[in-house]
Amino acid sequence: MKIGIASDHRGVKLKKEIIHYLEEQGHEVVNYGTNSTDSVDYPDYAFRLCDAVLDGTVERGIVICYTGIGMCMACNKVEGIRCAKVENREEATMTRLHNDANVMALRATMPEKTMKEIVDAFINTPFSNEERHLKRIAKLESHHAH
Repeated sequence: MKIGIASDHRGVKLKKEIIHYLEEQGHEVVNYGTNSTDSVDYPDYAFRLCDAVLDGTVERGIVICYTGIGMCMACNKVEGIRCAKVENREEATMTRLHNDANVMALRATMPEKTMKEIVDAFINTPFSNEERHLKRIAKLESHHAH
């Protein structure tokens, strides 16, 4: 699978670990920055990754910042992106099965063992394609503020 990854300055270390882990498994990884620990604005990198997911350059995306929350919020501002901030394997599995999440947000301080379990679940879990979930996702995609 071709996977995009992006982080802010706080997520660079974990991002390098994830890239190495995914490449070890034979995945192709595209790094959308940043690659420095100098302070940056996370939305710039979130939006770059989201554009790549939407145009099909990568199949799924992973974003990382200190808490994962800022990156998740930025990604979910992009129409067509469904990003979940996850903390464990079960959340990663369920967001793929039920929400067909195409981007996952992680916190920079995540332990390596947990990261591997989460990444495996996010990459290897297919969307269930069940009618009830398709209906709910359609509602997410079609809502516009009044």
